[in-house]
Amino acid sequence: MKLFESEWKLMELVWGNEPVAAKQLCVLSSEQIGWNKNTTYTVIKKLIEKNVIARSEPNFTCTSLLKKEDAVKAETSSLIDRIFAGSKKAFFASLLENEDLSETEIADLKAMIEKK
Repeated sequence: MKLFESEWKLMELVWGNEPVAAKQLCVLSSEQIGWNKNTTYTVIKKLIEKNVIARSEPNFTCTSLLKKEDAVKAETSSLIDRIFAGSKKAFFASLLENEDLSETEIADLKAMIEKK
């Protein structure tokens, strides 16, 4: 499931607050993203149409149908496929070449790789 940037931003609010009334999403999106009510309801409508969130009553309550972990996994796979021709090795090489990593971060990455 491909989420556009605006959809991702709203889903972060849903995942962090669900179940959440659409009215509350309007408040949160105004405070945290700077959106108006119309923008928020437009993105909610798109996410409902994509079957990413479900609407229920009372109070137009929104609940995710897509787990954040699944969305992250799909986005990561898409990035690796699109930018690195599916090569995880090339992805990690790029990360290591272009980022300053602390000793702790390097140790954590090594531990993750060894665990896998």
